[in-house]
Amino acid sequence: MIGFAHPWLALLLPLPLLVHFLLPPYRQAQAGVRVPFFAALVRTTGEAPDSAGVSARRPGWRLIVLVLCWALLVLALTRPQRIEPPLHRDQPTRDLLLLVDLSGSMDTRDFTDEAGQTVDRVAAVKSVLDAFLAGRKGDRVGVVVFGSAAFVLVPFTTDLALVQRMVAEMQAGMAGPRTVLGDAIGLGITLFADSAMKHKTIIALTDGNDTASQVPPAQAARIAHDRGITIHTVAIGDPAAVGEDKLDEAALRDVAQVTGGGFFRASDRAGLAEIYRRLDAIEVREVDTVSARPRTDLFWWPLGAMLVLSLGAQAIRLVPRRVRRVAEPAR
Repeated sequence: MIGFAHPWLALLLPLPLLVHFLLPPYRQAQAGVRVPFFAALVRTTGEAPDSAGVSARRPGWRLIVLVLCWALLVLALTRPQRIEPPLHRDQPTRDLLLLVDLSGSMDTRDFTDEAGQTVDRVAAVKSVLDAFLAGRKGDRVGVVVFGSAAFVLVPFTTDLALVQRMVAEMQAGMAGPRTVLGDAIGLGITLFADSAMKHKTIIALTDGNDTASQVPPAQAARIAHDRGITIHTVAIGDPAAVGEDKLDEAALRDVAQVTGGGFFRASDRAGLAEIYRRLDAIEVREVDTVSARPRTDLFWWPLGAMLVLSLGAQAIRLVPRRVRRVAEPAR
């Protein structure tokens, strides 16, 4: 489809007519011959003297060329464009951050895989997260792992295949033996600092007690709430454990409650998978559809046609003059 960026400039088309009728003709002073018998010539011819001057007339074909050149110039000024069919693109509306505990206790082999084999907690988490990520198309997803310190494993990205590959490479103990959930939440808050998404969500998974954070989880949760971030907490492991391996369910419930999220506890892989199915239903995927119609400028077509037409007319006007000069006999 052809459209015009500035169609109102077509109002310039009648401008030459207005100039022709409203402005006086161009006058040029020239030297004349004064004769003493001018009055006698007037009486003899019966013509009345007039000071209006002589108006030059151009051939009809040159007038047509001028009109066409002006029309082509105005057409170029209106900026004709070829408008392509609309293109639609889905734009994410949510930033989803996964906080995964990789402390030493995550190496405990008290989960079973789909084949019924005993595996460690990290292996069970990875298999469940892989299925969860496969269905999160339309979200930007990031991953933070934590143990004795918190690290960004994957910054926010829509490349879910990359996130799945990085999650598959996680190993227990790679972030240290201890648990710093509060610091992990704080790091997650900084990742959201430049986010312009409408929805911001953290899913935190841990099997231990926060023992080394510089920022307590409850305080980090209040900051997250102030930034519009919702935190869901997932607890796995043995709630009867003692020491650093103790599962602090009360702290995880407080974190979720402060931010308006949910608290979940899984004792096996099936329970963990069910929790992520519920989270998938709670955090409904939304996308904004962005439409754009590519436009290609075509103003150079009429501009080029005007240039060719004007040069051709000028050549036609000059050729007869040159032929006449050649044909004149030498004197």
